[in-house]
Amino acid sequence: MLKTLGITVVLPALTFSATWGFTPPSKVIPNLDTLSLISEQAGEKKQPRNIIFNPHHTLGFVSLKQEVSEAENKDNFQRLIEVAIARHLYQLSMGEIIQAIAEEFLGKAYKAGLLDKSTQETLTISLTEFDCVLFVETVLAIARNLALQDYSYQTFTNHIRNQRYLNGQLDGYCSRLHYFSVWIDDNQKRGTIKNIVPELGGIFLKKKLNFMSTHRHRYRRLRDNDANYRCIVEMEANLDPVSIDYIPHSQIRNTYSLLQPGDIIGIATNISGLDVTHTGLVYRFPDGNLGLIHASPIGEVTIARDLHRYVGNVNNAIGILVARPLDPRFLSPVNQ
Repeated sequence: MLKTLGITVVLPALTFSATWGFTPPSKVIPNLDTLSLISEQAGEKKQPRNIIFNPHHTLGFVSLKQEVSEAENKDNFQRLIEVAIARHLYQLSMGEIIQAIAEEFLGKAYKAGLLDKSTQETLTISLTEFDCVLFVETVLAIARNLALQDYSYQTFTNHIRNQRYLNGQLDGYCSRLHYFSVWIDDNQKRGTIKNIVPELGGIFLKKKLNFMSTHRHRYRRLRDNDANYRCIVEMEANLDPVSIDYIPHSQIRNTYSLLQPGDIIGIATNISGLDVTHTGLVYRFPDGNLGLIHASPIGEVTIARDLHRYVGNVNNAIGILVARPLDPRFLSPVNQ
């Protein structure tokens, strides 16, 4: 990992192994980017159904890092942009751009805890490995660049900052939008996305979000940092109560005709104190079926063949949150 100009660059892994056959702890507590391992029926490798994996802690991961310069990281970004330009992606709809960019990351490694490596909050950027939220943020940021035909790396990092932090301002650990329903609300206020669950006929529930403060020992940046813990407690108190719009699992297939490629999906959970356990993007196959392209804890960016079936195989899932990225070409400059 290399830090320059306040940006943490996550560098390509020379070796990566995720040993899912090991005997895990009897209970691994989840948080924002959590997914209980799914079965073969969801279009991925078969895994035990009773494991809940917490991606903010390393379990069975081995990764060697090679430091590269910020210039080399920019080169990786530029190569991706050049591919997108050659394919004329800027001519597509916003959703189609998002799906095309997401496909470019297929096979890239899943990696836990990327945003919590440093003891200080820095802007972590990765184009080589992802957790599920980092994947969504990265694809959305690049798509916004392409839609505007703005190929600047600085604009890309600005998009990441604006999406990740409250009011788009990086101001320490607690400024990060840790709960995904809050991430949706904050980005909607600033014109990046739109919560479309009400249009899809969803329902809402009120929920107290306090999982982080009640499971302090599970969070690397909270365990031994009283200041971070106090501000998380305050943040959660200010949120209470939260109204979460979601589509019940039984109704997901009924929304297929209304969903678009690139729509942002959060998997809602019945776990106390938590809103969402995993995220991804709607993927439309040539035959019209809808799947989920996501950074999977199974080990890499992959596509689940059927969204409804996938959600049904996630432990504790009750349905989905859905947000639609707004096309910056049709927004005022302040929201671009």
